[in-house]
Amino acid sequence: MYDRIGFMASIADTPSASKPSVVPGDLGWHLAMVLRGYQTRFEDTVSDLPGGIRGYQVLSTVVHRNPPNQLALASHLGIDRTVMTYLLDTLVKAGLVERIPDPSDRRARKVVPTTKGEGCLADFEQRMAAVERQFLSGLSEREASELESTMHRLAMIVHREQPGASPCEAMDNLP
Repeated sequence: MYDRIGFMASIADTPSASKPSVVPGDLGWHLAMVLRGYQTRFEDTVSDLPGGIRGYQVLSTVVHRNPPNQLALASHLGIDRTVMTYLLDTLVKAGLVERIPDPSDRRARKVVPTTKGEGCLADFEQRMAAVERQFLSGLSEREASELESTMHRLAMIVHREQPGASPCEAMDNLP
């Protein structure tokens, strides 16, 4: 088996006095590998949900974050407005969400979950919790908790610095 630069994995993973333990630039590769592994499991888990990962993210955001309108929802998730419209059409057709007039601006639409959508999300959250436990099973409980906490803080820093950044785009463009 070979690692990312062509070395045999068994050789590359062997500690060496001359090999630096941290190489500048490797953080990106490490993050991409973790994201790739997580994305694969996430896609498999939500494959039967309309819209897949994006459908899950929309449904979760609508239920847990209660964005004021469709535009705010698209902005929060970094999804293009046109793509969001088609994605919402799919979720509406499946009976998971509905669009209602925004109480503060009748020209805008607020996306709200249906009872079916809330139940569906609860089911998928249980599935995702099991997948995430399995994904992090190589870490101790403390390490897994610290990783999740650190990743949350880093994500919020990036989100504040780049509010329009698209996590969907990042996942779509992994090497």
